[in-house]
Amino acid sequence: MNNKDIKILLVDDEPDILEIVSYNLNAEGYQVYTAKNGIEGVAKAKKKQPHLIIMDVMMPEMDGIEACEAIRNTPSLENTIITFLTARGEDYSQVAGFDAGADDYITKPIKPKVLVSKVKALLRRFNDNVTSEVSEDIVHVGDLIINREEYKVINKGEELLLPRKEFELLALLTSKPNKVFKREVILDKVWGNEVVVGGRTIDVHIRKLREKIGDENFKTVKGVGYKFVL
Repeated sequence: MNNKDIKILLVDDEPDILEIVSYNLNAEGYQVYTAKNGIEGVAKAKKKQPHLIIMDVMMPEMDGIEACEAIRNTPSLENTIITFLTARGEDYSQVAGFDAGADDYITKPIKPKVLVSKVKALLRRFNDNVTSEVSEDIVHVGDLIINREEYKVINKGEELLLPRKEFELLALLTSKPNKVFKREVILDKVWGNEVVVGGRTIDVHIRKLREKIGDENFKTVKGVGYKFVL
């Protein structure tokens, strides 16, 4: 996919941020759209169907967490990558972002060239997800039916709506039940080794899967990683 075909939505209430980030991404050839708050961001995301959304957390009318949740509940945007760009670096803010379905978290200030590099890495991951071929599209594991092609999970006859990263993590762990996946392997396979994410990212996503599927199915191997058990 060429840069000119890629749509990026920036959502931030600071005009200077919108101007600087838009300028640098436009210089790379991307189609860039902007919104000044969460409500406008959700509406524009539904209209423009961007490949990537870069969004602030603290905004008027609707904050980034609420906007992210609204976007993740929109089926046509389930594969859109969402990353937060914000000055808030506290752990609770990052956890809230990942709980809402965000893929990454970038803290301000950040140099424009570094931001562009992160955007390229995120978009490479998007392309990998779109173009990769899965040898077995539908997998049956215990009470779960996982449709890798349609990003659907059926648990005991009921369909689960999982954010994209939760789905990819589940698909990875269930690809080899009872195998321990090291944390670095999970980060590489699910988040990509070119993107730096918080150390608690995996833990947050595992916790959400435990809540939705069952605590007994996920085992923590302290100091190593996680496995899916039957």
